Amino acid sequence: MQMVSPQVVLEQLKVNKAIDSVQSVQLIEIAGVPTYQVRYFSGAMDHAQHEAEGHMPSHTSNVKVQLANAETGAFVSPLSEDMAVVVAKRQMADPIKVDKVEYLTEVSSHHEYREKPLPAWAVTFSKPDKCTVYVSAELGTFQAIRHDQWRVFDFLWMLHTMDYAGRDNFGNVLLKAFSIFGLLTILSGFVLYYMSSPSVRKVKKRVQKV
Repeated sequence: MQMVSPQVVLEQLKVNKAIDSVQSVQLIEIAGVPTYQVRYFSGAMDHAQHEAEGHMPSHTSNVKVQLANAETGAFVSPLSEDMAVVVAKRQMADPIKVDKVEYLTEVSSHHEYREKPLPAWAVTFSKPDKCTVYVSAELGTFQAIRHDQWRVFDFLWMLHTMDYAGRDNFGNVLLKAFSIFGLLTILSGFVLYYMSSPSVRKVKKRVQKV
């Protein structure tokens, strides 16, 4: 199997897109087809910040992605629903019937696919445990798999961290408050032990007699 040079794809990309700089070029596989995944910056340079702070200019736009067939160099569109299902099935040892497919453009902080690349396809299988496989449409790759056991773990983890929004904030106010309350409870226990100890009582009695 012969593949074109990534430079060929980059040259075509420069002709068709406004590119400031290339972040990375990776060779991935999409449904058995070798594919270049090009991440690049596109947008105006923040020269005002550069002049104000004296630093190198930064990109104001997010990183963009372009897929290209590694054998031909032709651009590949973001994954369609059918292609996303193919990618999702490759993550299952014994894929069962697809129950539903959703296209996600945004999710809340409570969603099980939080803090992952969007847009994404959510492919839900009827078994096992209503498993959902998430595939990034633009990256063309598998991102996460969620099932009932994971959801139970996520719920217990939320109770453990007391972060009922994002799950992973160990510095939230509620956790700090309970930590301080727990510390005060321990200190009060030491004080009560000291006040109720027999040796302290004997000392008090001697002081009272004198």
